[in-house]
Amino acid sequence: MPIDLSVALGAELPEQTFSWTASDVQLYQLGVGAGAHSLDPQELAYVLEDRLQVLPTFATVAASFHAIEAPKVSFPGVEIDLAKVVHGHQKVTVHRPIPTAGTATTRTRIAEVWDKGKAAVIIQEGETVDADGNPLWTTRSGIFARGEGGFGGERGPSDKVELPDRAPDHVVESPILPQQALLYRLCGDRNPLHSDPEFAKAAGFDKPILHGLCSYGVAGKAVVDAVLGGDTSKVASFGVRFAGVLFPGETLRTRIWENDGQYLVTASVVERDDAPVLADGVLTTA
Repeated sequence: MPIDLSVALGAELPEQTFSWTASDVQLYQLGVGAGAHSLDPQELAYVLEDRLQVLPTFATVAASFHAIEAPKVSFPGVEIDLAKVVHGHQKVTVHRPIPTAGTATTRTRIAEVWDKGKAAVIIQEGETVDADGNPLWTTRSGIFARGEGGFGGERGPSDKVELPDRAPDHVVESPILPQQALLYRLCGDRNPLHSDPEFAKAAGFDKPILHGLCSYGVAGKAVVDAVLGGDTSKVASFGVRFAGVLFPGETLRTRIWENDGQYLVTASVVERDDAPVLADGVLTTA
């Protein structure tokens, strides 16, 4: 059905209360490539209980970690076929380091709905607090729905990040396992676009693609490792725009520029002449 802007904009989504364990954190971090260097003490801090720390990008899966069904794009004023939807952008702001286990509640609203003509962009903002009501993290995510534009809304602003006119200060190459999407889907994203070849073909792809949020997690970890000494507690926020697809078995090349106290980030595919995957990335520090 067409998007009903008068109903969708500002709508409150059902509140979610959820819990996570250290095992959930470890599985997520394995899902975004942790543990590849299994003798490196910095790497082991992502996977061993006695020194475990949490990547801020874990916030994107914490509430849905134990989902066993494919997600639905069904909000007040919005009903969209899942095959038409890709992730448009994602940002996480952490108010303190994420605990390795806990219980929290998220309240989410539809903050913006933009009409791009041939597509719609639906932006959700979520505020997450712990069991005592103390802020944990804020998320802002946008989904890009092909064929759902033309409903009479505003086009929306551009959030393009201008990169310095020089080579990046750091470049990190992260191999993506052939089974990476099948591993990452155990973190709660059962969208068949990332696992079912026939569904992927119906959606216009030759084969299943890696989850955008998995690429986001891989790149976030690359920045933490390259410029923050592997210390996740130094991250204040990390946001990106999803600019292209990455297939399991390829290599993600993350480029990082140090710029006025923050880090500008892009990511591309090594094997496809640096085809873009993530753009307009900005990581800020606490």
